[in-house]
Amino acid sequence: MTYQAELVLDLQAALGEGPHWDESLEILYWVDILGKKLHAFDAKTEENNTFQFDQYVSAVVPGKAGRFLLAMEHGIYQYDIHQNNLTFITNPEDSLPHNRFNDGKCDPAGRFWAGTMAMNGKLEQGSLYRLDEKKKITQMLANVSTSNGLAWSPDNKQMYFIDTPTKEVAAFDYDNENGDISFQKIAVKIPDGMGSPDGMTIDQEGMIWVAHWGGARITRWNPSTGKLLDQVQVPAKNVTSCAFGGKNLDELYITTARDGLSENELLEYPKSGGLFKVKTDVKGITGSRFE
Repeated sequence: MTYQAELVLDLQAALGEGPHWDESLEILYWVDILGKKLHAFDAKTEENNTFQFDQYVSAVVPGKAGRFLLAMEHGIYQYDIHQNNLTFITNPEDSLPHNRFNDGKCDPAGRFWAGTMAMNGKLEQGSLYRLDEKKKITQMLANVSTSNGLAWSPDNKQMYFIDTPTKEVAAFDYDNENGDISFQKIAVKIPDGMGSPDGMTIDQEGMIWVAHWGGARITRWNPSTGKLLDQVQVPAKNVTSCAFGGKNLDELYITTARDGLSENELLEYPKSGGLFKVKTDVKGITGSRFE
């Protein structure tokens, strides 16, 4: 099946990313990394509130009332949205000033996973980290180039991870009790001509949905067989991530970017940087919080 995404917000984000649906409030949180902004889109009123920072912000997950965990340029922070107060937690790469955090999510047990990348594009300079409830941070993978999409299977036994330049989705055995992982296999290989894999989510059937940077689409794959199942056409070339939302978790929200596009490409894809949405025939899984 081929779906067609529709524009929800035309904000022309430089690098829209990291969508996270808050089921209780019916709000989609997402970021503009290069714009240094956190967005909160209220699906009930269709209003979008913006919070400005002085450093790149690349991922957001809600915590206890009004508090959020943010992966940022200079580490991981807690943000109190009511007090507009940003509190530093940790930066495992304090000695690597040319790196920044990129994509991040909580696992089913509420541990926060976030990876890093070199801002100059140099390969294998980043890592994937895990932050536990006691704020202890652990390096889980090294020699990562562009740490991106994360997803956990509905049975909590697999974790999927994207390091964008590999053009692959890696599958790991995952222990929900302690958060340990061990490499299992390459679950999906993105064919040439479809762009590069970026952010990712998973549905209730255990199928993964992958955003394609440079590919103007989202694809749905069976990670057990590596088979392509469905596609979502997006009228933006650089598609960055996706997350299920809506009352029934059957609306896929999609973030996009204007960064990296030429003037001609922006003329061809004028809605780039917008927030998109598509109704799907399957339901997603609620994103975990950091409590």
